[in-house]
Amino acid sequence: MTAPQTLDRAGIAQRIPHSGSMCLLERLESWDADVIRCSTTTHRLADNPLRTAGGLLAPNAIEYAAQAMALHGGLLAAEGSTPSAGFLASARNVRMTVARLDDIEGALQVQARRLSGDERQILFYEFAVKTEDGRMLAEGRAVVVLNTPLATESTSS
Repeated sequence: MTAPQTLDRAGIAQRIPHSGSMCLLERLESWDADVIRCSTTTHRLADNPLRTAGGLLAPNAIEYAAQAMALHGGLLAAEGSTPSAGFLASARNVRMTVARLDDIEGALQVQARRLSGDERQILFYEFAVKTEDGRMLAEGRAVVVLNTPLATESTSS
């Protein structure tokens, strides 16, 4: 059985480490070995877990993109295997064209393109978050580190 081409929010939540309201993506639109495209309207929700008194600020677009990257990894994982645990190590060359996301009408279009890396260690992505009509809201590059154990304290005598 192969991974599905599209998913709803419940299907996405089964493939990423985020659950409940922290699962920000609502629909997997398409994907292949290099690119994933998702959409969502969770940026408009008053109870969005990333929202502050000032609204949902634009830097949160990085989290939307990171969840798309996590989903991409889950879809690329071998059937029946557990996707590699990972964390966002850096975001670079990030450019935002708005201050807030919560006042954007319609769905956000979230895209991530894997530029390099493998399923065992480090992934390098470029990402874009746009409006439905293609207006750029945020873009940049991100490094995701996989399967890296936390440093342990070594004792020497």
